[in-house]
Amino acid sequence: MILAIVFLPLLAAFVAGMGNRAIGNVPAKLITTVALFTSAALSWPIFLSFVAGTASPSVTPVFEWIRSGDLDIAWALRVDALTAVMLVVITSVSALVHLYSWGYMDEDPDQPRFFAYLSLFTFAMLMLVTADNIVQMFFGWEGVGLASYLLIGFWFKKPSANAAAIKAFVVNRVGDLGFMLGIFGTYLVFNTVSIDEILRLAPGMAGSTIGFLGMRADTMTVLCLLLFIGAMGKSAQLGLHTWLPDAMEGPTPVSALIHAATMVTAGVFMVCRLSPMFETSPVAMTVVMTVGAATCFFAATVGLVQTDIKRVIAYSTCSQLGYMFFAAGVGAYGAAMFHLFTHAFFKALLFLGAGSVIHAMHHEQDMRHYGNLRKAIPITFWAMMAGTLAITGVGIPGVIEGLPAIGFAGFHSKDAIIEGAWASGHAGASIVGILVALLTSFYSWRLMFLTFWGKPRWATSEHIQHALHDANGHGHDAHHDDPAAEDAGHTPPAHAPGPHEIADGTGGYHPHESPWTMLVPLGLLSAGAVAAGFVFHGAFIEPGSGEDFWKGAIAFSEHLAHATHEVPLLVKLSAAAAWIIGLAAAWYSYIRAPELPAQMARSLSVVYDWLLHKWYFDELYDLLFVKPAFAIGRFFWHRGDEQTIDRFGPNGAAAVVVSGSRAAAMLQSGYIYTYAFVMLIGLTAVVTWAIAS
Repeated sequence: MILAIVFLPLLAAFVAGMGNRAIGNVPAKLITTVALFTSAALSWPIFLSFVAGTASPSVTPVFEWIRSGDLDIAWALRVDALTAVMLVVITSVSALVHLYSWGYMDEDPDQPRFFAYLSLFTFAMLMLVTADNIVQMFFGWEGVGLASYLLIGFWFKKPSANAAAIKAFVVNRVGDLGFMLGIFGTYLVFNTVSIDEILRLAPGMAGSTIGFLGMRADTMTVLCLLLFIGAMGKSAQLGLHTWLPDAMEGPTPVSALIHAATMVTAGVFMVCRLSPMFETSPVAMTVVMTVGAATCFFAATVGLVQTDIKRVIAYSTCSQLGYMFFAAGVGAYGAAMFHLFTHAFFKALLFLGAGSVIHAMHHEQDMRHYGNLRKAIPITFWAMMAGTLAITGVGIPGVIEGLPAIGFAGFHSKDAIIEGAWASGHAGASIVGILVALLTSFYSWRLMFLTFWGKPRWATSEHIQHALHDANGHGHDAHHDDPAAEDAGHTPPAHAPGPHEIADGTGGYHPHESPWTMLVPLGLLSAGAVAAGFVFHGAFIEPGSGEDFWKGAIAFSEHLAHATHEVPLLVKLSAAAAWIIGLAAAWYSYIRAPELPAQMARSLSVVYDWLLHKWYFDELYDLLFVKPAFAIGRFFWHRGDEQTIDRFGPNGAAAVVVSGSRAAAMLQSGYIYTYAFVMLIGLTAVVTWAIAS
């Protein structure tokens, strides 16, 4: 069963990619989608058997991979509770993204290639989470990086997509260098790459030292921090986060796949998989917690001012990943994985819902040109409402004895992180989590109010006006001109807008609901966003049942699980108060007094510009790294290559040959008297030499 789950997406990617246009769009889509739904159908029984406590960890050998001296690496697929969680997250979301892409990419000329990339991406992630050793994990790690490069830059004729793909690839190489050094160091210390062996031996290395950068340092701290650098790159933590928002240049289904189920969760998975290692280093744990909390806050503040609907959700992803990391940093690994699990449902839902809005608005992504869309696209509206209620943590805390906590998915997992941080003695991280919950509520409801409430602002959109212009016979659909257009589009009604339509802000455009292939995934993900937290919180984080579920797959702390239930009432109520305050502030700013945000932006222009420019990280990196790198490259190109190597090397030799040829050509005139004159000179020279000697 595990072999089928992992290798079906690879087989489908190979068939669709190699067959490409020879097999046609529909067969390629059908093969890849059926393969993913089959993998998902096989994954859920494995997960539910761990939830029920009837399954045990297992390792399935595949083949002998590397044998060199003491290094013996076998390719094997590991299945435990942690793997089971990732299997259902990856295959379920990926299957729904495949189905969603049937409608979203319907008019793209390169559909087989797109679906092949999606399936390849899924296979690489499955290889990562089923790895039985850290070298095999690195194979999946790099495979995900390659597939993300291909997907983000899928529309290769679009310069911004190419730039975003390169940026994602390069930034991740920085993190991957740390990961590689961590792997090398781990093998040096433990003389094995087997995850089981490493975790068994790790406690015995606590307190030992190792030579690093010319000094002695704590062995486990060095190894864990190097590995965490890899996690920072893949999961876009502060400092190595800059690639994630730019990844929005890829098609919206790609954004959902990268942000919800695969690439960005790889770092969280790796830290939780190696949690017994991290437990041996308090310094590493503190770093993980601090970086996670800082990322959580940073991304939430930037999300407050974004106007691109996909970028708001992208920064939300960055912020939610910060929650997961600071949960891991305080030792609440169960809560970190629980939030990863619930986040997959509501974040995929929000991205695919945003794609449905973009589809309805003729690939317009600026929320300032939306408004009052809830009546035009009601199914999309209710789906995004479910996602918003989940991400903002709407629910009723279990503060009354005998009554359970009831709420949407994000309520159960996010509150568990905040309470876990407080219970572990890290009140500062808990307060940051509460503050970020307020900011999350504000920017999430801001997105909803700008998109679905208020007056229509469609007439201000250039995309809409171009669509109407083309539909009225004045041109042709720009989407067909540009294969990098954001979505398949839909031909609007071919009539000229009347004065009343201009006045009411519609511009004569009539948004349309998405096709069923896009709406079915929204419905299924909505169910997950509503119920996943309530149904599965016991298995992930509750004392007693949590330890039975994980069975040693992570460093689950029964003591912390019990302590989480004993936090003060004020802490339990704080997250609920945060989402209520955020909702009220967003309602007042964008419904009651819509002129207020512009006034505040003008009066607080310094702060607004700081947030709008994303704390100037891109500008800083451009100044410190990009421009110097280009300057060094230009210096070696012009001064080193052209003016030195080429000048005195091949070009110089060629110039000498040319000059010599020209001199020789002057003597070969073709006239007899010239040759006689030369012979006379030669004879005179010989006679002179003979007489002189």
